[in-house]
Amino acid sequence: MTYSPHTDADRATMLAAIGVASVDELFDDIPASVRAGGWDVPPPLAEQEVRAELARLARRNRIPEVSFLGAGVYRHLVPAVVGEVIGRPEFATAYTPYQPEVSQGTLQSIYEFQSLICELTGMEVATASHYDGATATAEAALMACRLTRRDRIAVSAGVSPDTRRVLATYCSGPGIEIVTVPIDLSQGGTGTTDPAVAAAALGSDAACLVAAQPNFHGQIEPMRDLAEVAHAAGAQLVAVVEPTSLSILEAPGAYGADIVAAEGQPLGIPASFGGPFVGLMAARMGSVRQMPGRLVGATRDVEGRRGYVLTLQAREQHIRREKAASNICTNQALMALAATTYLAAVGPSGLREVAELSITQARHLVTALESAGLARRRFGGSYFAEVTVTVPDAARRHAALVEQGIVAGHLAERDEPDLRDTLLLATTELTTDDDIDRLVEALAATR
Repeated sequence: MTYSPHTDADRATMLAAIGVASVDELFDDIPASVRAGGWDVPPPLAEQEVRAELARLARRNRIPEVSFLGAGVYRHLVPAVVGEVIGRPEFATAYTPYQPEVSQGTLQSIYEFQSLICELTGMEVATASHYDGATATAEAALMACRLTRRDRIAVSAGVSPDTRRVLATYCSGPGIEIVTVPIDLSQGGTGTTDPAVAAAALGSDAACLVAAQPNFHGQIEPMRDLAEVAHAAGAQLVAVVEPTSLSILEAPGAYGADIVAAEGQPLGIPASFGGPFVGLMAARMGSVRQMPGRLVGATRDVEGRRGYVLTLQAREQHIRREKAASNICTNQALMALAATTYLAAVGPSGLREVAELSITQARHLVTALESAGLARRRFGGSYFAEVTVTVPDAARRHAALVEQGIVAGHLAERDEPDLRDTLLLATTELTTDDDIDRLVEALAATR
């Protein structure tokens, strides 16, 4: 379709057809106090001037030479096959496969995605994906409220601050109460959720306990114990997991999680300045009718041939609004396909190797920093591939390193004032020994 702007005559004809004299009159029903006005729009530019301006703005993007930034988004190697598959026009241009007879390829790719997520999490059923990990977590918590018919949620402070903010937004409309379960943030403490504290926060009327594994600070949570206290209170455990870690850590289905949510970005999706990403959700089969979004199922036609269909579509556009499991979710089919392709390409042993390399470099990083007297671990206990360290005058030194093209992780005090002079550092299979050496040298020079 070509771009064809309306002429003044066109606009006058349309206004006359609906019985108003001007565009301003068209919007008279909107109170003037809430109407935007006085737009400070610059004058039009020629195409070459626009190109030059966009190039100038693009040059302001500073890509770091060395980065230890994680905090929910991680640099991983994306195999070339991922781009090749998702770039095929039959996938890249496809919309929701409402007509199964002409959408078998897309439906099969979603079915394979769901199967892989179930295998990864140890759960029985998975959705066709969600916007991102934060919205998947919020949808999982609301699902727990429907299943238990309760309207209070307990969430560990070890869950990402961004995810907790999204959860608060989702719960504000229906009036669901959120109780935060504190974690031990003391120097040398566990950095995790105490099951006894979680039990007290749950009480006898909470729908679920939301906990992350590993948590935002990189620490390994006692998820089996948290599942037990949640179930003892008649609540569900919503496990928010990092998918790469599942190749090494115990699967949520094994330690008793009722619903699993995750950010699927580490599975073949680049950081991309923050998106688009893909949210993962999986659950027990007994909860399937309360799962939001779409599920693809496999069936056979009258001739016995295997086929794929949208089995459940618990959205407002498919059933009565008051019966919908969610009014604001959809599947990220193209990003889900990227995750599917990635998992198929690397396989179980490849995913485990990615996790092992990430863990190895995290230990190397901690050893190098502590040996140089530059930092020490904030918490005791086990951690995965992200670690919280105490660094004197961290804010100033973090800013100084950014100017040198080195992102020394995430400044933890931005989210948690009690973690002053603390950095959250992430490593992946792309973190080299030279990267670690450069960080140590640069950090030493800022003393």
